[in-house]
Amino acid sequence: KTLTLHRCMSTSSTHQVYIGLWKDRPVVIKCGIEDPVNIDGVPDTLPRPEMSLFDKPTRGTSMDEFKEMLHSFLKANLGEQPSLSVLVDRVITLADVNQDGKVSLAEAKSIWALLHINEFLLMVALQEKEHTPKLLGFCGDLYVTERVIHSSLYRLEVPHYLKAVIPEALSSSLNHWLAPSWPRRARITIGLLEFVEEVFHGSYGSFLICDASPHHVGYNAKYDCKMANLHSVASEAMVRAFLKGRRCENNADCIYGRDCTATCDRLVKQCNTEVVQPNLAKVCMLLQDYLLFGAPSDLRGDLEKQLRTCVTLSGLASQMEVHHSLVLNNLKTLLWKKISNTQYS
Repeated sequence: KTLTLHRCMSTSSTHQVYIGLWKDRPVVIKCGIEDPVNIDGVPDTLPRPEMSLFDKPTRGTSMDEFKEMLHSFLKANLGEQPSLSVLVDRVITLADVNQDGKVSLAEAKSIWALLHINEFLLMVALQEKEHTPKLLGFCGDLYVTERVIHSSLYRLEVPHYLKAVIPEALSSSLNHWLAPSWPRRARITIGLLEFVEEVFHGSYGSFLICDASPHHVGYNAKYDCKMANLHSVASEAMVRAFLKGRRCENNADCIYGRDCTATCDRLVKQCNTEVVQPNLAKVCMLLQDYLLFGAPSDLRGDLEKQLRTCVTLSGLASQMEVHHSLVLNNLKTLLWKKISNTQYS
């Protein structure tokens, strides 16, 4: 009786999200009965039978075997990383809920089921990153995270069924009017750019933002950027595995999530495995609208130019690492110069 559910936030029966209280702290409670992405790139809409969730590890599995299971699973999902054994140890520590130094079969089954939820896996892999919401606890396949007070860059979210009726120009100008002051938006933006840096070649590989929507980027009361959810983020290894050998007629057949797009090799009718548009270009498209309205006049021209350069970034990440870092740092420096030594920094 320690969890209080206040409001249901999702419309999906297979991925339930609630806001509520735990130990007098506002939290988000997620029940992950979602299926991993199936072959067509569309998550199944039917809930899995509850039992199949917790069918591994089986009775009699030794600790060494469980560690081996975890290592293989993480390698398949995050790619071959030198630090995977550190992550395995982190998962084992996390699994030991009652902290008795042992992992019981129930504890092992719970953590194994949870790791199959992409967001949970990313939270564990990115848990020391400043802009990732903190994982506070779990039970079975339900997990609790800190609540990000502002769960979207914009306050006004027009429901999809009203989009046809409400002109985009109207909702956009209302959002401009309701948005935090420009220096505060600059501060949130610096945090978002830091998140892009954090997931580009982190300790456990690279991660791709596969739906750069303003509704996935949030911020707290101090205007520090926090990702409101990590559903749209996927490891590069997972995206490559999805694209590898996939049959295609054109580029539209080579999309993971909403916008992680690769090219189609029309000669062999197979997708290439490198995603064309880097995270930074997608984030800058988002920032064009968010940062330019109300920008200080002495900065606007420079800002516009830098965002334009950023949006056109393309090409294989491996070949443009230096260029990528340069564009990101220029943008961050420009904003930081403007707000440093003011109350907003």
